[in-house]
Amino acid sequence: MPFAHVSGGLPAEGRRTVFDGRMPAAPGDLRVEGHGIEPVPESNRYGGAGRLFTVWFAPNLTMTGVFTGTIGIALGLDFTTALAAVVLGTVLGAVPTAYLGTWGSRTGAGQLPLARLAFGRAVALPGVLQWLSSVAWDALIGLFGGDALARLCGWPFWLGVLVIMLAQGALGVLGYEAIHRLQIVMTFVLAVAFALIALRMAGSVHPAASGSAHGADRAGAFVLASTVALSLTLSWAPYASDFSRYLPRTTSRSRMFWCTLLGLVVSFVAVQALGLWGASVLTNQTAAGVDTLLGGGAAGAFGLLAVALAALCSNAMNDYSGSLALQTVGVRVPRPAGAALAAVLGFPLVLWMHAADTTARFQNVLLFVGYWIPGFVAIVVVDWLARRGTTIDLAADSARPRSVWPPLVAFAGAFAAAVPFMDTGLYVGPVAHALHGADVSYYVAFLVALAVYAPLRLRKEGRA
Repeated sequence: MPFAHVSGGLPAEGRRTVFDGRMPAAPGDLRVEGHGIEPVPESNRYGGAGRLFTVWFAPNLTMTGVFTGTIGIALGLDFTTALAAVVLGTVLGAVPTAYLGTWGSRTGAGQLPLARLAFGRAVALPGVLQWLSSVAWDALIGLFGGDALARLCGWPFWLGVLVIMLAQGALGVLGYEAIHRLQIVMTFVLAVAFALIALRMAGSVHPAASGSAHGADRAGAFVLASTVALSLTLSWAPYASDFSRYLPRTTSRSRMFWCTLLGLVVSFVAVQALGLWGASVLTNQTAAGVDTLLGGGAAGAFGLLAVALAALCSNAMNDYSGSLALQTVGVRVPRPAGAALAAVLGFPLVLWMHAADTTARFQNVLLFVGYWIPGFVAIVVVDWLARRGTTIDLAADSARPRSVWPPLVAFAGAFAAAVPFMDTGLYVGPVAHALHGADVSYYVAFLVALAVYAPLRLRKEGRA
């Protein structure tokens, strides 16, 4: 047993407020979940590990993943090499996300609330970044979902985006169980839709057999493509235990890990492979490309509807986790209101991304929303492992005075160390430039945070 016991929640003065509230009672309970960041009591836990596959599979069958796949071809790679980069990056990002997801059933707490164990009051920094990231992801995914809905209904782009944002906000307000139930249904619906797209593509589109990048430029493009793929799966890490916190404590951790890992890897590799295969026809107008690829008519309409529904599934999770991040920062807003707020703020960001060079703005937002995550993961994992065999009382631990400098120094140092290794349309670090565009900033950030925080955390443990 890693921990002797896990108990408690917020300090006494914070209980029975906006951080607490009504919880779903069983599978299919679709009433509004008012419960915030308070740990879920064991008496309110239900469900099995299998639902983690669907909750991490369906939300990734989006045009965001397809568009990300096209980047490998745009960088000058051939299909086979780009696919290898996608698989490598996807798996590397999915492993820590799947591991963090096992913490939910063991504590009943979401990922950002659990980060208080490592960060203390300094959790406000990753909390704000997570909240901003959830809004950014609303825009990244809503961009394609809104476009698809607008084309399907003959609406202007802004109206399609508005309807998507309203629908996802409503689902985020309903909360945990509504999201899980929808993902179960959409796993089958979206799998059929994307299989149809793949079949049509196989008969009419030929993948790139060769690329324009050679030598060191090809190696740099491979690393950058794998980092972009890694950023997709790793972006779920700060959300991971949010969607397992209602599972019983006795749930098999190995099953939770593998269900999450397979859900992430299979879905992301599938949609990015489609992007690689159809890069020549999809480009940055993926919704129009899907309609054309399916030949219009009923098949095209079904494809566009699937694209819109996929955006709804994914963004509801962004809004849900964004509401928990907002409460973790200390904002006393009810969880349903926090979810609605994230959807509202995502709307203008979609319009901004659509107003100019979609490709450049998409890649910049995609990379920048994730640069802080490797350092965060390293810090919370080190702290978690240092507590093995101890009793964790979340309420007492939250109220206990502690120095915030070790996690802050490691967190800031990891980001600073990564800057020279970054490669985006807005900024290319000197090391990334010397490496022919290879972006290894995620790996650098993780290793630096590990190297800085682990000695400080172990030193603290020794004094205790």
